[in-house]
Amino acid sequence: MKKLYLLLIGVLSMSAINAQNLTDAVRYSDGEIQGSARFRALGGAFGALGGDLSAISINPAGSAVFAQSYATFTLGNTNRKNKTSYFNGKNSSSNSNFSVNQAGGVFVFKQTSNSPWKKISLAVAYENTKNYEDDWMSNGINTRSIDSYFLNNSQGLRLDEISALPGESTNEAYSGIGSAYGYQHQQAFLGYDSFILEPDTYDDENTSYSSNIASGTFNQEYSYAATGYNGKVAFNLGAQYGDDIYLGVNLNSHFLNYERSTFLYERNNNIGSVVSQVGFENNMVATGSGFSFQLGSIFKLSESFRLGLTYNSPTWMSITEETTQYIETVRDDSGSNVLKTIDPNIVNIFEEYKIQTPGKLTGSLAYVFGTKGLISFDYSRKDYSNTKFKPTNDSHFRTQNALIENQLKAASTYKVGAEYKIKQLSLRGGYRFEESPYVNEQTVGDLNGYSVGLGYNFGNLNLDLTFDQFKQDNTYQLYTTGLVDAAAIDAVQSNITLSLGFKL
Repeated sequence: MKKLYLLLIGVLSMSAINAQNLTDAVRYSDGEIQGSARFRALGGAFGALGGDLSAISINPAGSAVFAQSYATFTLGNTNRKNKTSYFNGKNSSSNSNFSVNQAGGVFVFKQTSNSPWKKISLAVAYENTKNYEDDWMSNGINTRSIDSYFLNNSQGLRLDEISALPGESTNEAYSGIGSAYGYQHQQAFLGYDSFILEPDTYDDENTSYSSNIASGTFNQEYSYAATGYNGKVAFNLGAQYGDDIYLGVNLNSHFLNYERSTFLYERNNNIGSVVSQVGFENNMVATGSGFSFQLGSIFKLSESFRLGLTYNSPTWMSITEETTQYIETVRDDSGSNVLKTIDPNIVNIFEEYKIQTPGKLTGSLAYVFGTKGLISFDYSRKDYSNTKFKPTNDSHFRTQNALIENQLKAASTYKVGAEYKIKQLSLRGGYRFEESPYVNEQTVGDLNGYSVGLGYNFGNLNLDLTFDQFKQDNTYQLYTTGLVDAAAIDAVQSNITLSLGFKL
């Protein structure tokens, strides 16, 4: 059967959507406490307080609490330590990076008439809502080989649909197979062309394959490296009605950049193995943009007691993904080791898809001790099982959405923060607990975090410094089929945040 293909400057557009899965749904749906140093110092428990640029991202009514126009700029250093366990192997890694966590300004317009609307506020605030910077390595001895990945992707596919035509180069074959048949066929091609797969017959109609890697034990090393961020810009309108009611709305523009590279190295000395070593690299880049809105209110129930209520809409995002792959094997050819390298130099560009992440409800309480300090509490609930890939009539997305409904659940977040002032100096602390979004509570575990911070008021200028840390355990499944074993990861992330705020 003749294959039709498109090869244009090493870029291949693919309409077949096969890459998106449950892990992607969670990655793009959850977030972290980023923002200003004061916001982080109180564990993000700002829903009933306002008066902070990052508080606007929790409750848009917070902009109306400002007494005058204000701006803030925040830098942060993140350090992440991972301890991994994979069968009998244990490893540890650490990495750090600097980033701009937050920037923005609020403009307050006081009403001079007798109108009950005391203030109107307009704000623009940038928030880095998720930092994807991470890397780790795991190794161990497994009884399952990477050949299971290629076997699962090849069984039932015709040999002439996963092999090169006479005279075709590797690049042309990989590109043509992807354009004509899709991503799964490309995986089978990599397994066949690298000599991992052996067809039962060499007829074009053959659809059954075996492995040139004999059963036994396999020494496997797997490395993971990721970078990128998920951010948003909030365009805010707030207002104060009377002395005790604050209202606000955010229109949020979201943007996503996520890059990931993984590499598996496997070797074996099993009797009967034609292939003794495999190196398999996969790279992915995801970019996207989206929209959401928030409605919020703060009520002063007394001079000291405040109540906050916020609704976060779902986020509607459009995402494009690109992948590249590389594989090399070492095989025994008449007693000599022969290296086979397949480096297509082709970028697979997948058709744009959409994801709807779940909405969130937040209730907040705060007690203000005059000018001496405060204590605050936030409770949020987000139902991750409502996450949806779109279009929902796509067969692959229907399967993934069914998995999301069965394997994800509603998760609660609890945050508490306190601040005590000694003249111009402020002492702060916070704690947060986030439930796992998974029904099994193991793929991603519960999160526990704490924070401490200092702030100093110079009059028209505020300088804030915070240290916060959280711990979370999770498991990472190496591949979606075949080699589905997982590495256990104990992650500890520490952050140092510095903010400069000034009155306008």
